[in-house]
Amino acid sequence: MITRSEDWKNALADTVRDPAELIELLNLPQELVEPARQAAAAFPLRVPRGFINRMKPGDSSDAVLRQILPLGAENTPLAGYSTDPVGDRSAAALPGLLHKYHGRVLLAITGACAVNCRYCFRRHFPYSAENPAQGDWQQALGYLRQHGEVNEVILSGGDPLVYDDERLAELTQRLAAIPHLQTLRIHSRLPIVLPERINDPLLTWLTGSRLQPVMVVHVNHPAELNHEATAALERLRSAGIPLLNQTVLLKGVNDHPDTLAKLSDKLFAAGVIPYYLHLLDRVQGAAHFEVPETHAIELVATLRARLAGYLVPRLVREIAGAPGKIPIT
Repeated sequence: MITRSEDWKNALADTVRDPAELIELLNLPQELVEPARQAAAAFPLRVPRGFINRMKPGDSSDAVLRQILPLGAENTPLAGYSTDPVGDRSAAALPGLLHKYHGRVLLAITGACAVNCRYCFRRHFPYSAENPAQGDWQQALGYLRQHGEVNEVILSGGDPLVYDDERLAELTQRLAAIPHLQTLRIHSRLPIVLPERINDPLLTWLTGSRLQPVMVVHVNHPAELNHEATAALERLRSAGIPLLNQTVLLKGVNDHPDTLAKLSDKLFAAGVIPYYLHLLDRVQGAAHFEVPETHAIELVATLRARLAGYLVPRLVREIAGAPGKIPIT
């Protein structure tokens, strides 16, 4: 009998990586294949089959598809777009340990994801060189012990939930042994794109230490929240884990007030608080997703007129070297 744990690992191993297969599965025009292969040579395609099922066959402009389909536009360098748009490398106190903001640090514990989003601000990040797990986490843990002002650790990547539960449980216990740490925050897209990942072993380690767990998920469009994804979110919520969502504002995906309003409603119904609406991080390869700041401000103003205040995410931009996210008003 296949266990839940084996199920998510099998689904992760069976992700679609060939643009031609994706285009065939969705009955899309064949002329998309070659540009997609050229773009995927620089930043590979990776998408779970369950996530593909949320895309509309025959529609090359589908909002969910647009987030993961490699396009020829990605290979055109543009001024103003960089390989490190948010200053990750300058904020690295140690390999894979980013200390940007007061009171919290981020561990980029893996470069692997279940899905490669085409607008990813870390698509050029040198994960092989920036690996905090080298030396059995000793450097990272030593840094945290020496910095008593840090009370929150953020596990990110890549996606930290592609790690085995055994390894995550061990790391969590070692973090919990550092007295001044209070909160363990997980940034993950897996509850949405690979909901099988939310299993009993994960809930056990996530809630089994003295650290307060927080899960920040990433949903950009209401079509991503199918029955399986909302069931995974319900498991997390039922375990007492606060759930927040970060959305990236993307041209052709969610740059319409009706889409954003529906997304907030569906998130809240699933127990998730709409947290941030990010302006695009200007990473090389993602310029075709840019939404002008003036339009973003208009969108949020429309949401404020239509929704309760707790359903309106904060519009922000991340700027390298800033002490926190910059509110856009």
